Amino acid sequence: MKHSLGDLVYQGERAGVHNWNTLAGTSFYWHPDWLHIAEDMTGMRPAVTINTDNPKPTQQDAEQTILKHLDEQS
Repeated sequence: MKHSLGDLVYQGERAGVHNWNTLAGTSFYWHPDWLHIAEDMTGMRPAVTINTDNPKPTQQDAEQTILKHLDEQS
């Protein structure tokens, strides 16, 4: 199944950490200083590394990484 941005619910940003939930209830977190998507707000449990051509990952890079990760798991 190919996932789209409509499958993610952006919960906003708190203390610099952005949070998305899937419709199934899984949470993903990202901070602009992190090179990964995390499963917890502290960033200590990386779920997947962000691959980008940008010097620093962007919010769009984070969203695309989450979607790719979800596609690979389904």
